[in-house]
Amino acid sequence: MPDLAPALCARIAAEGPLPLETVMAEAVAAYYAEGRAFGRAGDFVTAPEISQVFGELVGVWMALRWIAAGRPPRVVLCECGPGRGTLIADLLRAAQSVPGFADAIELHLVETSAALRATQKTALGGFPARWHDDFAALPTDAPLLLVANEFLDALPVRQMVRRGATWRAVRVGLAEDGLGFVDGPETLPPPDLVAALPPPAEGDVIEHRPAAEAFARDLGHRLAAQGGAALLFDYGPAESGYGDSLQAVRRHACVPLLETPGAADLSAHVDFARVAAAARPAAAFGPAPQGRWLVAMGLRERTAQLAANATPEQARALASGAARLCEAPAMGRLFKALALLPPGADAPEGFGKS
Repeated sequence: MPDLAPALCARIAAEGPLPLETVMAEAVAAYYAEGRAFGRAGDFVTAPEISQVFGELVGVWMALRWIAAGRPPRVVLCECGPGRGTLIADLLRAAQSVPGFADAIELHLVETSAALRATQKTALGGFPARWHDDFAALPTDAPLLLVANEFLDALPVRQMVRRGATWRAVRVGLAEDGLGFVDGPETLPPPDLVAALPPPAEGDVIEHRPAAEAFARDLGHRLAAQGGAALLFDYGPAESGYGDSLQAVRRHACVPLLETPGAADLSAHVDFARVAAAARPAAAFGPAPQGRWLVAMGLRERTAQLAANATPEQARALASGAARLCEAPAMGRLFKALALLPPGADAPEGFGKS
């Protein structure tokens, strides 16, 4: 995978420190372009690759939303950031069990990596799909069913650090041994974000992700106009707060953030409260802990069903995967599910009242 550090150092030497969100955007784009990030042989494992039941239950949820919408003859099914295509393949397999649902699906995938598009095409096993570089390119003339798993956490994040009585933008500059974080110019966080937080202390960090809020805003307006539903899985707190959550992961371990940009997975916590607020006028439900949502949707029952027809080794793997998804502190509680529905909708399956 490419290491952008030398090119970034040369650029900073010529132009001065760069905004953190610029560096993150370029590093993430270069990283995913290679298409080798996912799975045990890559840098991290996502929920769909831990157990096939994850994608199947998402498929059940989508089918129930299609039924609730009156079984429309055509529906735009979209996954943003489909990775290796594992989730969408499992979802489609579950869709085949609901009469009429698979036939109604017009599949769209938002993916910029040519390498990952090829992998996804193979995973789909011949199911027709259309690929897009941007969510904005999706059709607007049919109900939209959208899923995004660990998509928002990789969108560029801005950081602002409290220095005295002001906020300073975090930038990437030069250090003795390469790249380093430096204080940039004075800046102002969004007033509504500041209002939701307690008074800041010296060194407190605010994270703001305009790209995620823009995505949620567009999605909310689409759901209000087109109908449908969206299910967003990611990691982060339910409410806004202070903190530096940016991390780099390589070979399943955290590494220094700016050591090899473009060669490690960069992500930061998702602020679910701001995503839900940006999605108005859509109705938001959750976020619910991922483990609780999976159990409510039938994780244990489906796992037991699969285990009944599996070898002892396969049954142990199924049980281990289910436990990892719903009981481990990270996957079961830090990871959350947020549902977005048209205005006025009742709580969907797996969620309580908003």
